[in-house]
Amino acid sequence: MTVAPGRSPRSSAELIRAEEPVLAHNYHPLPVVVARAEGAWVEDVEGRRYLDLLAGYSALNFGHRHPALTEAAHRQLDRLTLTSRAFHHDRLAAFAESLAALTGLDMVLPMNTGAEAVESGIKVARKWAYDVKGVAPDRATVVVAADNFHGRTTTVVGFSTDETARAGFGPFTPGFRVVPYNDLAALDAAVDETTAAVLIEPIQGEAGVVIPDDGYLRGVRELTRRAGCLFVADEIQSGLGRTGRTLAVEHEGVVPDLVLLGKALGGGIVPVSAVVGRREVLRVLRPGEHGSTFGGNPLAAAVGSAVVELLGTGEFQRRAEEAGVILREGLSALVGKGVRGFRARGLWAGVDIEPALGTGRDISESLLREGVLVKDTHGSTIRLAPPLTVTDEDLHLALATLEKVLTAAS
Repeated sequence: MTVAPGRSPRSSAELIRAEEPVLAHNYHPLPVVVARAEGAWVEDVEGRRYLDLLAGYSALNFGHRHPALTEAAHRQLDRLTLTSRAFHHDRLAAFAESLAALTGLDMVLPMNTGAEAVESGIKVARKWAYDVKGVAPDRATVVVAADNFHGRTTTVVGFSTDETARAGFGPFTPGFRVVPYNDLAALDAAVDETTAAVLIEPIQGEAGVVIPDDGYLRGVRELTRRAGCLFVADEIQSGLGRTGRTLAVEHEGVVPDLVLLGKALGGGIVPVSAVVGRREVLRVLRPGEHGSTFGGNPLAAAVGSAVVELLGTGEFQRRAEEAGVILREGLSALVGKGVRGFRARGLWAGVDIEPALGTGRDISESLLREGVLVKDTHGSTIRLAPPLTVTDEDLHLALATLEKVLTAAS
């Protein structure tokens, strides 16, 4: 059999069946097998094209294979890919300096995945509580919000309120207090002399792109400063241009003590994450107290530096804000026509479909058949997070396709 260059000899259906006996069921993917991609578009093994409105949960903020990012990766692949942090390498300082400058903070702790950044942030906050705040040994607490999503490690799912994430994985790590999101009074009541940090998402992504009231983030900042604890912002999904700002906290002019970054920091090429924060907080770590074989590796630093350079122009933040107007206007026109409501900021939206028309999964599968990729979250909600490189024409196409699917389901 002759197969076109880069084309799989097996069909999508065959490849999906081949996964069943050998892949653990940690995801429930839509029935599409992607083989190639560029910009906001992907192509399956049969050559069908799809508009990608998920962008790897914001890992692909700059689209698939952005030329500046692939060029940076290719250049570094020909020089040096890994040393481990047992040695210094020539890309790390520039990466850390540029990322700190982009976020307006002082120091960087490089890691790999978003979950690692969250775990690292928790460790740093606890160490700071013992060394600086004077909390008694093993008594430090961290306050988090209900409906949070900070990853899938055992520590993190222990303070999740999603029973699908929690059930069957205990016993869990103690030391966390859960309060309702967007409720400053509840947060104030939960904070005491043992509190090391308040850890929240400025916008809750997995919960359905839940945007807090104006003033909430400022209130969190004021409350934590008054209580003498840290404000840790998980910007792994919301950060790096997604909401029309470099960081979502910038919408309220807030500067946290620690910011957790990931996903888009690797440009959709390699896993790159980081804890970025104030010098007096991150300096509580001493050699040997934390580490990562791959964290801050030369390839990651090269790609991460290229990502920071793209964001340094402000072009992508402006694009997210401008295209976000098209997205909001298009969704507003669908309210009452199959859309019950939505929440959006920049190029990020959670869209609540009328339950009578189907679950979020049903609508996602219908959109897939029409050539548009989205992902459902809880109930009848879908998330839209197109690459920041998406064109106006493609956005209008996506909105028209959503309207077509909703009309057909009515």
